[in-house]
Amino acid sequence: MQTRRSFLFLLGLLLICLLASACEDKAGLATTETDATRTPAIPVSIKTVKPETVHDIIFLPGTTEAWQDVQVAADTAGRIEWIGPREGERVNKGDLLIKIDVSALKAALEHAEAQFQLADDLYQRRRRLYERKIIAKEELDQSATQRKLAATDLEQIKVKYNHGFPRSPISGIINHLYVDAGEFIDTGKPIADIVNVDRIKINVRVPELDIRYVLQGQKTPVQIDAFPERALNGAVDFVAFKADPATKTFLVRTVIENPLADIRPGMIGRVAFVRRIIADALLAPLFALVDKGGERLVFVEKDGAAQSRTVSIGVIEGDRVQITSGLNPGDHLIVKGHTEVEDGMKVSVQ
Repeated sequence: MQTRRSFLFLLGLLLICLLASACEDKAGLATTETDATRTPAIPVSIKTVKPETVHDIIFLPGTTEAWQDVQVAADTAGRIEWIGPREGERVNKGDLLIKIDVSALKAALEHAEAQFQLADDLYQRRRRLYERKIIAKEELDQSATQRKLAATDLEQIKVKYNHGFPRSPISGIINHLYVDAGEFIDTGKPIADIVNVDRIKINVRVPELDIRYVLQGQKTPVQIDAFPERALNGAVDFVAFKADPATKTFLVRTVIENPLADIRPGMIGRVAFVRRIIADALLAPLFALVDKGGERLVFVEKDGAAQSRTVSIGVIEGDRVQITSGLNPGDHLIVKGHTEVEDGMKVSVQ
């Protein structure tokens, strides 16, 4: 009897264990099914949107030009006896460039000097006689007129004679010589090209819609393609008042300093004109924008979920863009992971 009771007790205990195990298996299965159907949150990085300053800048290409570019021509004909500075050499204003044979004019100059000296001596003698009241005023006036005519003749001959010694009208560098010693040059023929590159002009064409933002004296950052590592600052020197009828653009000239003389005329430069400064713009990185079927979107994080916003853009500055509608100050803009989310998805801010 005692053995039967022990057997029934063990059998009941076994049944209780089996029932408990079955319940645990069902609970575990339910938990596994719930975890399998739940979507994991996507890790993202956010940026809090706040008003910032942005510069509306337009970049325009232009061509560099020498501050002064002069072609010196011969004012008299003759054979070239001597050439001074050569190509690539620097000259100062007034330096002698070449000598032209003007021996015939030299004889005429000496004759004119003698004539003037004779007329001047005669005038001085008559002036003393007139002061002593020995001659009449008419004789003194006649002598003064002769002296003046002789001085005029002398000055004309001097000018013609000095044409045989052309000098540099500016300080600069001899860029090209057109003549050689010993050759004959005629009046009006070029002698040399002289350029002054201590300063450089950059000519750009500004569209009619932007010309109102450009003012004389305005500071302009400049980038020369040949020297991309060098940041230069210039200033607007001239703004055209009349548009080019073919392109409807206005010529604007900005000037930069060139102390090393390594920026040469004919190079390509890019000039930045600041059209306006927006002090309270809402900005987003360009890469944060997503194109969905031609519609510009950004994603913001709100209450642990991604929310899509259709936006309109304004000024682009570097890698930032102004958002004119679709964002508000304080929004949590998703800037990393935004390409992996959709509207309403759970996100986890990292």
